[in-house]
Amino acid sequence: MLRRIQQQLTKTVNFNSSRARLYLVIADFASQIPLGAKVFDAGAGEAPYRALFQHAQYHSADFTKVDKLYAAPTYVCDLAAIPVLDEWYEYILLTQVIEHLPEPLDVLIELRRLLKPRGKILITGPLFYEEHEEPYDFYRYTQYGLRYLIEKAGFSIERIDWLEGFYGTIGYQLNRIGRYLPWTPHNFQQTWERIFFPPWMIGMKALFFSLSMVFHRLELRHKYTVAGYPKNYVVIASKH
Repeated sequence: MLRRIQQQLTKTVNFNSSRARLYLVIADFASQIPLGAKVFDAGAGEAPYRALFQHAQYHSADFTKVDKLYAAPTYVCDLAAIPVLDEWYEYILLTQVIEHLPEPLDVLIELRRLLKPRGKILITGPLFYEEHEEPYDFYRYTQYGLRYLIEKAGFSIERIDWLEGFYGTIGYQLNRIGRYLPWTPHNFQQTWERIFFPPWMIGMKALFFSLSMVFHRLELRHKYTVAGYPKNYVVIASKH
């Protein structure tokens, strides 16, 4: 019964405001791409944004080594050695990938090679996020770290912004607390702890999941950036 309660609580938060923000950013980027332009999605995974580029020539690449679903990429390769001619693409996506690159500067230099002059690249990456897609999870980035790497690779940065506001970050933190709080009797040592803490923890998990949903909804209504910090940064840069 406790397991069923836990599953139901987990379903309480059925959306992620950061993903909603990311979709809007990519949709806006896609809307500025001319008909027939060449677009390269680096580290595309399941290619969840491919439909936004139906008006363009969309190609993708991934190394397909993580145990997860992949859309069939155009190229299966290391992103530091992509089998494509110089200056082939007008637009490049590198979304939620840079933290998984052991040598991110090498990849950024390679992507610049692929980009035509005056071409644009959209990059997003986390400042705050749990480890994922192990063991291919290497870094978290401040805006200053991203700026350093991107400019060192030869790009000109047009803007660096928070992907989501602080409400989105809070929503994520509350969700993780709710998900990982121990709640089954075997997590506690004393008999009285095994009696008292499981139902109390279930109540706390329900509270944190509910608060998480509130903050995710607040995030979608208002991107609060006056204080706090984002979960992710978004960068648009160009090649000159």
